[in-house]
Amino acid sequence: MPDVSEVIKGLAKGLSSPVRSPILHTPDEYGLKYEDVTFPSLDGTPLEAWWIPCPGSDKLVIANHPLPMNRYGFPSHLDPWRFVPGNDVEVNYMLEYKHLHDAGYNVLTYDARNHGHSGEANGFIFTWGMFESRDVAGSLQYVKSRPDARGMKLGLLSRCMGANATFVARTRYPELFEDVRCLVALQPISMRAMVERNLEYMGLVDQFDAIDREVQLITSFKIDQVSPLEYAKNWQAPTFILQVRDDALTKSTDVQSIFDNIPVTDKKLFWIEGSTRRWDGYNYFSERPEQMIDWFDKHMS
Repeated sequence: MPDVSEVIKGLAKGLSSPVRSPILHTPDEYGLKYEDVTFPSLDGTPLEAWWIPCPGSDKLVIANHPLPMNRYGFPSHLDPWRFVPGNDVEVNYMLEYKHLHDAGYNVLTYDARNHGHSGEANGFIFTWGMFESRDVAGSLQYVKSRPDARGMKLGLLSRCMGANATFVARTRYPELFEDVRCLVALQPISMRAMVERNLEYMGLVDQFDAIDREVQLITSFKIDQVSPLEYAKNWQAPTFILQVRDDALTKSTDVQSIFDNIPVTDKKLFWIEGSTRRWDGYNYFSERPEQMIDWFDKHMS
């Protein structure tokens, strides 16, 4: 029987540690010309990115990835990255970028700090969007500084941690979001929901406070301090959220609360039915891009 304190420490470590994973595919494999670019986060952390141009278009989508992924996706079909129970399929965003490009969108997608090829920062901890919000801000600053992108109509494709970080960045740096027309957000999440779900599976529902303390000892943040719930109240653009309803790693009530907290009337929540696999949400638009394209077209034309 494992020691409960060690189990708690292991879970807290897993929830607070970034994952470096390889970039297994590039846009040119899917017929897309692209440019390797780099730009600084708001605090100077170097971020590695792809610029995928769509000549003649004045529309740009900036894509932000989840933990534990990178701008390519995640090789969770391979060891040692096959560690999320029930989600041992590859996430590959290249088709998503191709759908956007073919629909007339330029794309900028980058690795967040401590992920992919981007720089290490903050003692190599993961903060569920707190420090990562500086990377979202850095991507917006980069677009404003790039002559061929300046003045483009902007949309954001922000997934999980990327969505959390987007809400935090909008709260802290609202002036950078003046040109953002809309947001497509996949599976934003509060750490509390994931922790509670994990503790249910482990039969340790009475150990939330212990996990909370361990997370604080690693990151200096308590679990509810990194929740997107309050930050979502400051979002101010049309928003489309997608979520696997029965996602085994979180609770649908959490996503509903995030959605309800967004103070705009032009918003939409789409539930993926018939699955418990979170990764099905990340792969959804690669296979069925219509709703994503329609949302961007509606608000960026």
